[in-house]
Amino acid sequence: MSNKKEEGGHSSFVYILACFATTGGLLFGYDTGIVSGSILLIERKDNFDLNTVWKETIVSATIGAAAVAALFAGFLTDFLGRKKTIMIASVVFVIGAIMMGAAPDKYVLLGGRIIVGIGIGFASMTVPVYVAEAAPADIRGRLVTLNQLFITIGIVISSLVAGIFSDMKHTGWRYMLGLAAIPGVIQFIGFLFMPESPRWLAAHGKIDQAREVLRKINGKQDVEEDIEDMKSAMAKNAQENTGGFVLGRILKTPHIRRALFAGCGLQFFQQLCGINTVIYYSASILKLAGFPVKYAIWLVMVPNTINFLSTFIGLWLVERLGRRFLTIISLIGVAIALAVLAIGFQLSSVYSPALNKNVTEYYPNNTVLNDECTNNTYTTCEQCIENKVCGFCYDELSTASCIYAQDEEFSEYGRCSKMGNTTDLADGFQWSQGYCPTDYTWMAVLGLGLFVFAFAPGLGPMPWTINSEIYPLWARSTSTSIATAVNWILNLIISFTFLTLTETITNYGTFWLYGGFCLLGVVFVAIFVPETKNLSLEEVERLFMTKKERERTATSNDIGNGHFGELSISQADNVNGSSPSTIYIIDPKNTSAEIEAPNTKL
Repeated sequence: MSNKKEEGGHSSFVYILACFATTGGLLFGYDTGIVSGSILLIERKDNFDLNTVWKETIVSATIGAAAVAALFAGFLTDFLGRKKTIMIASVVFVIGAIMMGAAPDKYVLLGGRIIVGIGIGFASMTVPVYVAEAAPADIRGRLVTLNQLFITIGIVISSLVAGIFSDMKHTGWRYMLGLAAIPGVIQFIGFLFMPESPRWLAAHGKIDQAREVLRKINGKQDVEEDIEDMKSAMAKNAQENTGGFVLGRILKTPHIRRALFAGCGLQFFQQLCGINTVIYYSASILKLAGFPVKYAIWLVMVPNTINFLSTFIGLWLVERLGRRFLTIISLIGVAIALAVLAIGFQLSSVYSPALNKNVTEYYPNNTVLNDECTNNTYTTCEQCIENKVCGFCYDELSTASCIYAQDEEFSEYGRCSKMGNTTDLADGFQWSQGYCPTDYTWMAVLGLGLFVFAFAPGLGPMPWTINSEIYPLWARSTSTSIATAVNWILNLIISFTFLTLTETITNYGTFWLYGGFCLLGVVFVAIFVPETKNLSLEEVERLFMTKKERERTATSNDIGNGHFGELSISQADNVNGSSPSTIYIIDPKNTSAEIEAPNTKL
């Protein structure tokens, strides 16, 4: 491959490497987005006829599997390497996608969702680490943020695919889910030509290979300074290695414990803001807001496209504003967007269309309907559709009634039924099942758009970027896998409870709850998360140390590098403008040896 240098002084190869690696983000994004449209077809009575619990299970199975896989990914990346783990993730994802597309029943579909989750769990933990370890410090944030960009590309592609196949009521969802195999194949083939992480190679004693990879990535022959930094970090890791499990060492090391707390907290609040309910259930949210299914699936393109375009803002700002400030601004913006969503749903509830009790609906033989929908105390559309078997039939003259639903297009009987063999409703009548007509549907689109606009530049990529930077090499895989598992566990909790929450504390109550979590996240980031931009991975570790810990580490490192205390040899003979009669040089290969060099001018 070409190793031509870009204008900014970096090899083009590092961008190629980052793009193939972050195809894992595209896998994640496509699966995240495609379930939003496909679930509206899968749940149909003439397909798998899913109830609320099964819908939440189908959506959440991938997330739960990803949480477990992320924990194992830490071991795999250390044992097999970053590259091989990403390739394994690609293969697993392809297998799961094929299973989903060919699923004969909801149980096989569930199995495919679990397998896909394993692949996503591996990739979501490994890709940011792989890119961060390969990237030069001054563009590391931008390259790791590429993962979020590819996630948004996957989401946009998924919404386009969902729209294209939305008219195929019985088989469209199979194409939606099965096509997820394509990016997995692309990533696997691309990674056949990608190198292993140079830091992983160095940590496993493959210094020459690490040197060659760095030359290819940096586009220059002189990479000895980077190699020496890696050797120094490895020497420090070896010095600190007291044996035992890595997790035990992490918990016993105060500054790593603080870093892990910050990293897990970032992932915690990223999910508590409700992002994946917005992505997984965006079509459902738009349907609840008053859009028919066929429009809701296509309208998902609006927030998903904004999500994609806004990620470029993050790529531009991450090295300018810094990770911490960008995250805080993002959290505040997401809280405002959630308030817009909550107010929109609240207004829709207050001004829900009224039922006309003077309207009488009939069976085909002109017998008056008398079932749980018509013979009830419902007075508004919202009360009617809360009963899942009912729907709302209305026209311009306010002859609105609550009728037993056949499906999302027709009622079982009455004026909104098929009326014989016709495929259209009676003139002037409209049918809504699972949503109510409202003047405030625009607020749902606005709220979703604002949400992803605020989320994409900061709260989306920064938890992954920061987590890929704040741990030393010996703790990086384990700590990142723990933080990634926290992300997926919270993702699972939020996505599995979203529909239930909307039914118990109302739609708007759910969004007010998520908004409150965002404000707590602002406080957390302001207190516990430091700025990491423009620092090497080795320097970032010191940010979580106390002053005493930094002094102790500096002294230890100076001795190991041939310093006398905290004073280098080159500085020693210039103290007070005089040359010492004797200088004791600490041999870095033997810290107990002292070489006397009397009257030596160094």
